[in-house]
Amino acid sequence: MVGIRPLVMTLFCFLFVLDYESTRAYAAAQTPSATVDVPVGVILDLQTQPGKKSLISIQMAIEDFYASRPNFTTRVVLHVRDSKQNAVEAASAAVDLMKNTKVAAIIGPVTSEEAEFVAILGSKTQTPVISYSASSASVSVTANPYFVRATIKDSDQSPLLAAIVKYYGWHDIIPVYEDSAYGSGILPSLIDSLQSVDARVPYRTAIAPFASDEHIIASLYHLKTLSSRVFVVHMTPSLASRFFRLAAFTGMVAEGYAWIATDSITNVVDMDGALDLSVMQGVIGVMPHVSKSPELEQFTARWMENPREYEAKPSIFQLWAYDAMQAVALAVEKAFSVSNFQWQRTSSTNGSSSDIAELGIFEGGPALLAAVQDTRFYGVSGDFQLSGGELNPPPFDISNFVGKGGRTVGIWSQTTGICGKLGCSASDSSSANLKALIWPGESTTVPKGWEIPTGGRKLQIAVPVKNGFNEFVNVQRDPWTNSTTVSGYCIDVFDAVMEAMPYSVPYEYIPFKDSAASYDDLVSQVYFKNFDAVVGDATILSNRTGFVDFTLPYTDSGVAMLVPMEPGTNRNYWIFLKPLTTDLWLGTLTFFFFTGLVVWAIEHRINPEFRGRPSDQIGTTLFFVFSTLVFSHREKLESNLSRLVVVIWVFVVLIITSSYTASLTSMLTVRQLQPVTVNIEQLVKSTARVGYQDGSFVYKMLQKFGFTNERLQNYSTPEQYKDAMLNGSNRGGVDAIFDEIPYLKLFMSKYCSKFTMAGRIYKTDGFGFVFPRDSPLVPDVSRAILNVTEGDIMMEIERKWFGDQKPCLPQSEGVSSTSLNFSNFGGLFLITGTVSVFALLIYILVFLRKEWDDVRAATLDAGDRGGSFWDKAAALAKHYDSIKEKRGSGTARGNMEQELSCNGIISEGPQTPISISEMSALNCVSQQTVASGRTSTEEMPTEQFIELRGVEP
Repeated sequence: MVGIRPLVMTLFCFLFVLDYESTRAYAAAQTPSATVDVPVGVILDLQTQPGKKSLISIQMAIEDFYASRPNFTTRVVLHVRDSKQNAVEAASAAVDLMKNTKVAAIIGPVTSEEAEFVAILGSKTQTPVISYSASSASVSVTANPYFVRATIKDSDQSPLLAAIVKYYGWHDIIPVYEDSAYGSGILPSLIDSLQSVDARVPYRTAIAPFASDEHIIASLYHLKTLSSRVFVVHMTPSLASRFFRLAAFTGMVAEGYAWIATDSITNVVDMDGALDLSVMQGVIGVMPHVSKSPELEQFTARWMENPREYEAKPSIFQLWAYDAMQAVALAVEKAFSVSNFQWQRTSSTNGSSSDIAELGIFEGGPALLAAVQDTRFYGVSGDFQLSGGELNPPPFDISNFVGKGGRTVGIWSQTTGICGKLGCSASDSSSANLKALIWPGESTTVPKGWEIPTGGRKLQIAVPVKNGFNEFVNVQRDPWTNSTTVSGYCIDVFDAVMEAMPYSVPYEYIPFKDSAASYDDLVSQVYFKNFDAVVGDATILSNRTGFVDFTLPYTDSGVAMLVPMEPGTNRNYWIFLKPLTTDLWLGTLTFFFFTGLVVWAIEHRINPEFRGRPSDQIGTTLFFVFSTLVFSHREKLESNLSRLVVVIWVFVVLIITSSYTASLTSMLTVRQLQPVTVNIEQLVKSTARVGYQDGSFVYKMLQKFGFTNERLQNYSTPEQYKDAMLNGSNRGGVDAIFDEIPYLKLFMSKYCSKFTMAGRIYKTDGFGFVFPRDSPLVPDVSRAILNVTEGDIMMEIERKWFGDQKPCLPQSEGVSSTSLNFSNFGGLFLITGTVSVFALLIYILVFLRKEWDDVRAATLDAGDRGGSFWDKAAALAKHYDSIKEKRGSGTARGNMEQELSCNGIISEGPQTPISISEMSALNCVSQQTVASGRTSTEEMPTEQFIELRGVEP
């Protein structure tokens, strides 16, 4: 018992002490001054200067972070590993950190190849991997959900590179990239961006990271043989420094070349020894823009005061490393309070420490990853904000390597594009341009982007050897000197275009002598690279553009039909109706009747010429009006109103008859010569033969129209055209020839009187110069064609080869003169109609004023008898038709009334007795009758009265 008691007391004391220590630890954990160490791994290439400098930046970030936040409950403890510039070593270091150190996160590695392995391990163990430098698309955030890219992607700068290409008008770009996952990762986005600005990538070159100088020089010499002179270089700084040194050695960093370096090269331009800038003068570089801020100034000042040997300014990678470390420290503090930062094993602990299968799962990984992705603050590199696990891209600076560093010449952002300064707007044209650049070779002229390949070779330009129409292309060989001379309209145009080019292009003409070949065969020679271009009368066709490129056309376009003219027979018996259209004929007749009606209405009561039976009045009125056509009207007009109407109407008739005569004369004259046919459909249905120019695409066009081979005949010269059409199909010739308008115009300038272009014009694009597909010459030559065709040079060339004689205009089908329509004389009809209406209205008003009492009495009398409106109108018309007596009147009107009264009496019948007094009252008895001794009360038979009047019964 005695021995057991001391043992029990000792055990009790031990438990008491243990409980006290636990209580003190718990109490310490509850106090604000207590902190928890959280291990975080760092994997860097510590054998390189960038790796060492990045470690300093990370350590400074930890010191600054906790110095400004002393009350945080967590403390990040760094565990640094060296990847030794090897992806396997980086993966091994990550396994060691996860399995043995139980880190909560890993910062790094530096390169994309190393980060790809580590990112896979991080996703397997739920350990966030934050890289500030792995920018290649080979490390996918989507495929590795626990990978966080605290830097910009390489693809973020592809739109900027395309914008520079578009800004300077380049079309062919050659990427030169490192032959690795990092180097090739930019290609998909770069090619897509270049295509969006109509640029293409005809070739690309991959340089192995450890390629020998001989291999790089061989690649450069191959690039030198290509026509493109714009290169985009994307590789690590160490390889880029070697590459540019050898490019300068081969003479490619010289005038006429353009080099664009991506941010992987430009980011280290200010680092001592990173690049040999003496061989990179004139290179354009792009890099992320870092705005000046107090945070950046403080960090830079501390960096320069660092006692270590790195005195150069920090690069963008050191800034991103600083911000990435602070983002991790913020996320650790946030996630530690809501998650368990413990590792859970998934298998037994047996095995080596590098056994990946024994890696556990970090339980706090999801919370820490979410906290990192949600972290946002303004750091030394600018606004630190992640989107989809990647850093939002900032604006980019555009630099020009001059002297010992880079000179900023502009800035680019996704919203404003290229600008001369930060914050410019799209509407601010004054700041939309880049500053002046110094190009390779100390040139201030923007490189055009391509050159004729070196070696003294000129462009080999094929020209067709023609047997006819030599005004367009003429190839002659001097038998004494055996030299070949090429001339013609097409040749002079091409020479003028080359002189208008902004740069010199050496070329020489090579005759294409295959007489059996068509123009399709000639054009295909460019596709098969037997020639560099074709200059001549080659037509732009859709089937040809499938394998070659054409410039803009420099001639008229279209295919037309050429036919002979024959004398017209004029067998149209109704041609006299053709000068006037139907509406004009009807309108003229309408105004004839209307004018006659107005004249009759005004003259009826006062002019005996317009009295009598209705049929006589109608005949007199119509004869009067229609006689104005030949100005032979003889009826005497009594009223000034009717005279005014007739004067205006005669003027209208004069204009119409003169125009009618001129139009009819023109029709009868023009129709003396008519085209043989104007309808191709009739030609196809007939058995007539048609012709075309030898070697022309028109042959296939005629076959599509329906002409068989037996009905098609090829010719070469204008003289053959003429003889064939004059002979016709019946005598071995043709009835029509189909050819392009430039040839037909040349033909018509020589044989204008006997032939004409008839029918419709079939659309083509005219003549153009032929170049290989995607040739950089095509846009510049097309622009030069516009300059030539819009000036006086083209007129001089046409006058030289085609003369001053203007080609005949093609005649239209049928009658050439246009028939006159009603609208041509609308103004005249408006005048005569207005005058006639006003004259009639004036006459009616005067009539009503003078005859108002009688008119009113007549209408009232009809109303008293219970008559309708029409009865009143009839009474008014009857009164209008009546003649009021004018006794003792010596005027013409009185004589007319007297004579009408007498005639009315006589018309009652020959046996009607009438007294002398009645006849005397009507002045029907002459002075001789009164002197004969008859009294006024005596009656006289009508026969005797007529005898006295001297009228035959």
